[in-house]
Amino acid sequence: MTPDDTDDSNVSTGPDRTEETNLDELREEIQSIDREIVELIAQRTYVADSIAQVKREHGLATTDESQEAAVMARAGENAERFEVDANMVKAIFRLLIELNKIEQRSER
Repeated sequence: MTPDDTDDSNVSTGPDRTEETNLDELREEIQSIDREIVELIAQRTYVADSIAQVKREHGLATTDESQEAAVMARAGENAERFEVDANMVKAIFRLLIELNKIEQRSER
């Protein structure tokens, strides 16, 4: 190799186009997943509203601790099955349950 020949294989000029494309693709995938999560929350909320209506019609209490415990147990089991932090998943479900209860109480 002569002094005028350059070997650019070890020179970094920032992220290459392939890395940027991969990053863009990954971000698009996250956006798609986020839309799916919101859609599932909407579906869950709709069903929870239906449950609240049945509870009102039958004079049942808003809170059902045994059902909440079952939901939390399933959340933990699903987290373990998908190798996700169970505490994080349970915290999300706790929030969903509390928001549904607040909405149910406001409709009474």
